This record gives sequence, structure tokens and C-alpha cells, in this order.
Amino acid sequence: MDAQPSAGDPTLTHRRTIGPYVPIRRLGEGGMGIVYLARDPEGRQVALKVMRPELAAQEDFRARFRKEAEAAKRVARFCTAPLLDAGRDGDRHYLVTEYVDGPDLSSVIDAQGPLSGSNLDALAVGVATALAAIHEAGIVHRDLKPSNILLSPLGPRVIDFGVAQLADTLAERTGTVIGTPSYMSPEQARGEQVTAAADVFAWGCVVAYAATGRPPFGNGPAPEVLYRVAHHVPYLTGMDERLRPLVEQALDKDPARRPSAQRLLDRLLGREEVAVEAATRIVSDIWAAPGEPTRHAAAASGGTVPYGGAPDGGAPDGEGERRGRRWLPFAVAGVALAVAATVLLLVLRPFGGGGTQPPPKGPLASRDVQIGGVSLHVTVDSVLRRGTSVSVQWTVRITGKYSWWPKDLFGDDFSGAALLDPPSGSKFMPARKNDACLCSKIPARWLEKGDVLPLYATYTNVPEDVETVAVDAPGFGLFADLPVS
Repeated sequence: MDAQPSAGDPTLTHRRTIGPYVPIRRLGEGGMGIVYLARDPEGRQVALKVMRPELAAQEDFRARFRKEAEAAKRVARFCTAPLLDAGRDGDRHYLVTEYVDGPDLSSVIDAQGPLSGSNLDALAVGVATALAAIHEAGIVHRDLKPSNILLSPLGPRVIDFGVAQLADTLAERTGTVIGTPSYMSPEQARGEQVTAAADVFAWGCVVAYAATGRPPFGNGPAPEVLYRVAHHVPYLTGMDERLRPLVEQALDKDPARRPSAQRLLDRLLGREEVAVEAATRIVSDIWAAPGEPTRHAAAASGGTVPYGGAPDGGAPDGEGERRGRRWLPFAVAGVALAVAATVLLLVLRPFGGGGTQPPPKGPLASRDVQIGGVSLHVTVDSVLRRGTSVSVQWTVRITGKYSWWPKDLFGDDFSGAALLDPPSGSKFMPARKNDACLCSKIPARWLEKGDVLPLYATYTNVPEDVETVAVDAPGFGLFADLPVS
């Protein structure tokens, strides 16, 4: 039997249904309205957002409601909580979205600390995928922030893109600025026209927050935060070095210099024109499932901040509140080697975190090399064993001022990298599965100064008593005496 309506909730006191939907309980409340967990006519759980009656009474709001609802329905169902329905029941206008069973990002960071490894990679890819789908439908989210990113068992899901322009009505009526200061773009802070580039800026803020536990422009009174957003460089100390260059580009003060959401996706996955369908599958593959969940209510978004103790001044919307899971600390997921051999160039960490011994911190070896006049800094990050399989990870950073075309050196993949056991004289080349190399695919694009190219190769039939190896990769030379973890 459905839960009885709350006696303290005037929206439910005299009404058992809103349209064809039966509210079960209230999930959150904000400036736009109230969000309920509800059941649709088929008994499925959905999130039902009922707009405030005083907003629905305005003709300009009703016109925008119809327009934005139709646009939101066109957003592809990839890394988003898709809009399922929009309607009117008497004086109530409502939106219905897929119900995402999981906490919001801010709740997880507050409880568990920053993300790392494959889950940080999956978050960056998943949110970029969602933005690419949203922008393809002609929508600008305008309020992307941690409380609008829910962490489902299959990966992150972006919510609340269906009310982006509807917020203008509230802003015009109250004179408030729509957005959360710590995640607003400089052009939003200056009151200028907001485009899809503002969402890319917010992506950079969200990824930096997820990686470090703090917004890159801090918290505090809204005027102070907005001044830092418009004039200060972001504080990215502790940011994952593989993601930092792309986050810095996303946080460029000039919106014209920021990459598009699709370009973010392409750069993250090392391919051109990555389809959102493929990116969503990748996110699901590398996202770590929670262990032994405990039910809890995720914290509502609003005027509190992780540190500093001062309200951020943004209009609290409370709509990030969801019933979800208290996730145990995130583990790096193991990724199927078949996926590794195809498209996960920049986000894959071979073997995941299923082993009992963590990989060593910091690079095992590094050197500066020049290839075709281009200066590179090469590191061997890890040599990890699972049984008789060994996986090696390299990172290549472009330090010179010239562009580099890696296919000139490697070809289509990193299959030329050899692993050596000097005492026995054995030489191993990257393994193959289904006729594909278990190694990095090489992107067909020029790399510029500051770009990072992570590489890996997996070798099989390596004797388990081998404790130290050497690796020899084309152009990088021999790295000797590397411990196997």
C-alpha cells in the first residue's frame, strides 16, 4: 500500500493524486516548488516536481513551462535523469523525471571525502556526457552543481536541466540571481548572456570539487565568491594531475576559449566525436558499485558550505535531496579487458582496485625525452600484477611548445611497448584478446603543450616469481629496475 500523505504537507492533505501520479513522500523543497517521490499509473517510482502556484499563475511562466518542457523531453537518456512527462492538474504545473536511487555528490563528498581513481574518471566523463546530451537538445543547464548530480549504482546522473529557463521567471519576480556562486561562470557573475560555455565552467568546478573536496573558488558570502570567480585563478592544489589540464581549460575566464562539452568528452576518452551512448556505457563499466548500502536521506542543497561556515548567498533550492544510499568508501572498479582494448584511453586504470596491495604512490621512474623536436616528460606510474598478468601504466606530458602527432611514433596502438625480465632474458609483448591489443589505442589528433597522454599495456604469462622488470617503449627508451606490485 502506498504511504499516506503527510498531514503537515498542504499539497497532499486534500489530494491523493497530482495528474495521474500518486505522491508517496516529499523529497525536497526549493524556490521552484516541491519534489515528491511518486508512483506513475504503472506503479513505477518517479520524481514529481510540482511548481509553486504563484509561479504557475503567471502567463510568462506558463509559456516558458511549455517551451522548456518540450525541449527537455528531447534530451537523450544518457547520464541524465530524463524528463518523462510534464502536465497541469488544476492550478498545479508539474514535471516528472526518472527517479534516481542514490545520494547527491555533495552528500558523498561530505561523508566520505574526495573521489579518486576510476570513480573520479567516471564522474568527469559522465557529467560531460550529460552536458553533451543537454546541449544537443538546445538547453543550457545554468545551475550545474554537486547537489544536482546524483550518484546512482550505474554512475552519475545530472538532474534539474528541465527547469533552467523556468528559473528566469522566479529571478525576474524576486530580483535574485539564478545559480550557485561557487559554481557560476564569470559571465553569470557579471550578469552577461549565459551560454553552454557556462555549463562547461561549472563542469570544471564540479570535477575540481570532487577531486579535492572544495570548490576551486571557495565558499563564503556571494559577493566575495563571485568576485573570485570573475577575477581570481582557481585553487586546484591536490587536483588529479591527469585531469587538471582539462579542468584548467574549462575554467578559462573567456567562454570562447573553453572546450565544448563534446570536446571535453573527446579529450577525456581520446577519440573524436564520441557518441553519448558509448560514453554512458563506459561510465557504467568503470563506476564502482557501493558495498552493503545503508539507507539514508541525502542532504539537501542550500545555503551552507563545506568549509568557512558562511552561507554562500545562493537561493537554496533543496531539490538535490533524494532518498539514497550511504555509500562506503569508493573502490576503483575492475574494468573488462575487452573494454580496455577499445576506447578507454584516458580514463582506464588497468586491473582497477580489486587487488589487496595498492599501487605505489608517485611514479616509479621518469625522464625527459625529445621526439621530432617535441619535448616530452615520460613517467612509468605503476607495474601491477594479477596472477601471471602484469599491467604497466605510463604518463606522457607535452612540455615543449610544438604539437605532437603520437600516431607517427606508435601507429594505432601501444603494442610496441615491451616488458623485459633481465635475469632470464625473457621478453613479453602486449597481450591480445579478440584480435585486439590489450593496450592503449592512440588518438588520431595533435597534442599540444600541457596535454597529457596516459598509456598502458597488459602482458600475460609473466612468471609469478618475477619481482622486478624493465620496460622499453618506442621513443621513450628503457626503464630498468621497476618493482612489480
